[in-house]
Amino acid sequence: MSLYCRVIQLSDLPEITQFEQEKLIQNIADENERTFHSWSARWRPEALEHYIPMGWSFLARDNEITSPSSSEGALAGYFLAQPFLFMEGQTQRLWVEHLNYSSLQARDELCDLAYRLSREKHFQQVLFPNMLGIANSITMMKAESWQPSVFSVKTTKS
Repeated sequence: MSLYCRVIQLSDLPEITQFEQEKLIQNIADENERTFHSWSARWRPEALEHYIPMGWSFLARDNEITSPSSSEGALAGYFLAQPFLFMEGQTQRLWVEHLNYSSLQARDELCDLAYRLSREKHFQQVLFPNMLGIANSITMMKAESWQPSVFSVKTTKS
């Protein structure tokens, strides 16, 4: 698998929504339950419209699989993120609100990208949601539990 990562654009919104809807069909059999779940999902349209223009959200594409909706390859995963400024004495943290993927390689690549981006921008920490097996991707980064639903990874020596 050959992955290519880039910043999410608003034009990617329909493809991300379709990606998530397909995941819902796999996990929730009842159509009504899927609808109810999508109303409060972290990827609902208003959340995507909030996160995407900030420029901190990224997607991964598999260049080896063609996609009918993109010339860049099939969507393999993505994360929605934004900076948190001045919280708990830290100047900057990257908050990863949501991460979803179709392969473990995409999950690992996206977690690594969030970490490297935070280091490059001199953020003190990156905060990952405690879901979807993310702990397996960030173990080597010395992740700590920040809250029951959030992992914290230091990106500076502070």
